[in-house]
Amino acid sequence: MDGRMIPKVDEFIRKAGEWQKEFEKLRRILLDCGLTEEWKWNLPCYTFQNSNIAIIQGFKNYGALMFFKGVLLKDPKGILIQPGENSQAQRQIRFSNVQEIDEMEDSLRAYILEAIEVEKAGLQVNFKETKEYNIPEELQHKFDEIPALKAAFEALTPGRQRGYLIYFSKAKQSKTRVSRIEKYMQHILDGRGLKD
Repeated sequence: MDGRMIPKVDEFIRKAGEWQKEFEKLRRILLDCGLTEEWKWNLPCYTFQNSNIAIIQGFKNYGALMFFKGVLLKDPKGILIQPGENSQAQRQIRFSNVQEIDEMEDSLRAYILEAIEVEKAGLQVNFKETKEYNIPEELQHKFDEIPALKAAFEALTPGRQRGYLIYFSKAKQSKTRVSRIEKYMQHILDGRGLKD
């Protein structure tokens, strides 16, 4: 599969609209670096020996090459961006046109090859522990009222737990937190994550 283009990505690029040229260029660079093209999360994903290295993303105002373990890259050019305040491992290189990718091509290749070396070395990101996140007061009340909810929450994967804690905590008003918790109680009881 290495170096081969898959039809799902062909279709994705064909439908990419304004980012079509940029995605084609990134795809060539990623494949030239020896990565395997796959289709994951409805996006082109590039792997090395079954480990996720990078994914191509398109947004309204920019396109991005997102590295799954970008936080472990050295970033000598200072071009890696944390995509969201709660993103612990991922980092993006953003662009707004194909000329920017052309100008960054050598750097992109260097970052991709470094990401492959990170995988070869078996390096892991030290994620913030779930217990380091605050449990909103409203969720704690529900846990006290419904012990099965607490047990179901604790049985979720750490990533799913974090997803809920971040989502519930982002609500500024207590009534909104309560509403969010009530909306997702059955999801939690069913062992599902926020986006499952």
